[in-house]
Amino acid sequence: MSAVSVSPDARPVGTIPDRARRMITANPSVLPTIASIVIFVGMVIFGEVAYGRILQFNTLSNLLINNAHLIVLAVALTFVILTGGIDLSVGSIIAVSSVAGVMLSNAGWNVFAVIIAMIGIGVLFGIVSGVLIRYFNVQPFIATLAMMFLGRGLASLLSTTPERLGEDSPIRWIGAQLKIIDGPKVNDLVITPAVLVAVLVVIAAFFVLHRTRMGRTVYAIGGSESSALLMGLPVHGTKVLVYVISGALAGLAAVLYTARLGTAQNITGIGWELDAIAAAVIGGTLLTGGYGYVLGSVVGALVLGLMNVLITRDGGIPPEMTTIITGGILLVFVLLQRAVTRRRE
Repeated sequence: MSAVSVSPDARPVGTIPDRARRMITANPSVLPTIASIVIFVGMVIFGEVAYGRILQFNTLSNLLINNAHLIVLAVALTFVILTGGIDLSVGSIIAVSSVAGVMLSNAGWNVFAVIIAMIGIGVLFGIVSGVLIRYFNVQPFIATLAMMFLGRGLASLLSTTPERLGEDSPIRWIGAQLKIIDGPKVNDLVITPAVLVAVLVVIAAFFVLHRTRMGRTVYAIGGSESSALLMGLPVHGTKVLVYVISGALAGLAAVLYTARLGTAQNITGIGWELDAIAAAVIGGTLLTGGYGYVLGSVVGALVLGLMNVLITRDGGIPPEMTTIITGGILLVFVLLQRAVTRRRE
């Protein structure tokens, strides 16, 4: 009976590296998302080596608590960008919703009525944007830019001075810290109801985009709107709906942020729409639409949040460098996306 020789270089077919390589080859659009995860892990390792106390409960807690509203905004922009659109109004929606919410709460409104009103303001803005885009063929950039100016103006009409929630306002409970793990000294694992809400939003968005007909339509619109129409998909209604979702989530983000900070003013949210777009892009959502993942956008939001933590820990880097570094990271991911789209073509 002859012996069968086996090459030492032979590897079993179907190993994890092989499967990963095949997945990337078949779907290169996952590359930006994988890159964002690698960057986040690299930032964590660098922060732990350079400054210490990054891999601990209180740092993780603060990262989630301080960025819960940004995670919700990143999810909102993911829906819109997947269709090939853009929404510049979310920051202004947060301003007008938070100011109106604080004023209504201080006027004695029921807490649930206040929250519904804040989210409802975002829904109204989303409906107007969606109608302008769908029925008047206004470009998403122009339609949402108009809503951005409208929202900022309405917030200034309501109040030009900071409005503060009453100390006994039930809304503050959404930002109340709940200790999960009692660690040594101040190293406690703490969350807030706002973090739990953000997690639920991410789970719901993941389900909608990957397990429902609406989600398939969103991706189809971003891939080719004309092809989606030919397939009989509800393109027009879905385009309006994604802006309604974006506005509603912006209103919800206003609730989370106001509950944590306890104040609201007409300048709240300036530039936050750009942070949310950056988070979505860093997370792997292609600006041309059709490709992207909600979980990637969450990682993108955490990358931006962790970057602020590292700059603060360093102490020698001026705060102005945050925007420069963000711009550099965003440029890298835009170039990576361009490489992906060229390979796809």
